[in-house]
Amino acid sequence: MTWRKRIFDLFFASLLILVLGPILLMLLVWLLWKEGRPLFYVAERMKGVDHPFLLWKLRTMTVVATDTGVSGGDKAARVTRTGAWLRSKRLDEFPQLWNILKGDLSFVGPRPPLRQYVEMHPEIYRQVLASRPGVTGLASLVYHRHEAALLDRCQTPGETDAVYSRICVPAKARLDLIYQRNQNMCFDFDLVFQTIGNIFRRG
Repeated sequence: MTWRKRIFDLFFASLLILVLGPILLMLLVWLLWKEGRPLFYVAERMKGVDHPFLLWKLRTMTVVATDTGVSGGDKAARVTRTGAWLRSKRLDEFPQLWNILKGDLSFVGPRPPLRQYVEMHPEIYRQVLASRPGVTGLASLVYHRHEAALLDRCQTPGETDAVYSRICVPAKARLDLIYQRNQNMCFDFDLVFQTIGNIFRRG
């Protein structure tokens, strides 16, 4: 990560925390009233082949004792009504501003993967995670709807993992590596504004 990109991340993460902090507090009160505790979903993600970190989100699903793999049709019934709305606006990702301040994430980069997929595809992720993972990115914008359509049709955890590992991982990696080869601040700004535009179009 270049020093310019890090300064960009620190400046805008700090600014958004100041501006959006009151909104986050209201969301937490609303979530506590609607869904109860826990308010946050904290899970391990990888920022390098051997470098895990804890990713923070607002909780959007009912809690189960064991929860592995990506979300597909097999987990759809666990998404709460409140959680579905938060996801549609990407408001569940507000707490990742903390991850940006800590240096775990950038605003723009490949989405941080689960350890199990890094262990399945170490060579792919050794290349992809040469870039700092991000809250949004080229693969997130281009491939998200197609990935969601593929995974929504999966009815078991095994099917979800197979489809994600066999189809989604290499497809997103190709896009992440295109971003990596062409990364610059103008490209990052463009991807951030496209992400914001997509959020408003969903509403």
